[in-house]
Amino acid sequence: MTLVASNPLIEVRLGLMVWTIVCFAITFFVLKRYAFGPIQRLIDERRQQIRQSIEDAEHARTEARKLLEEHRALIGDARGQAEEILTEARRVADSQRQRVKDETEADRQRRLEETRRQIEAETQRALQQIRAEVAELTLVATAKVTGKVLDDADHRRLIEDAIKDLDFSALEETGAAR
Repeated sequence: MTLVASNPLIEVRLGLMVWTIVCFAITFFVLKRYAFGPIQRLIDERRQQIRQSIEDAEHARTEARKLLEEHRALIGDARGQAEEILTEARRVADSQRQRVKDETEADRQRRLEETRRQIEAETQRALQQIRAEVAELTLVATAKVTGKVLDDADHRRLIEDAIKDLDFSALEETGAAR
């Protein structure tokens, strides 16, 4: 039994088969020697470049992560230092504010005390002046009443008696109350 092919292209012929195998072997040898070797080398080189690029990318990613962590740590440190600086600045400002307040209060107290002393001095001077005027008026009144001029001893005795009778405490209290 022989099989008959309906299409002449798929018909089996021994001579054509041998020549096809010989042509295929020559083509395979030429391709292997001149094409597959360089193509394989190019593929290997490309594979090596890709592998190297992947390693470089991984190294760059690792380095980027490391730098990011360092950056975050530096930012954290900077924030901490900024908080410390702000806390110190607030403390210094509060201290200066308190110092200025204390100095102002001390200056106010000093001026108030100085004013009190001046008022007291003026009150004492006014009282001395009033006493002197009262003594003068007493001498004038005595001279008019008695009709004679008294000597120094009489003047002093009369002045002291008149001053003892007068109450200057109300004037002193008024001056002290101011």
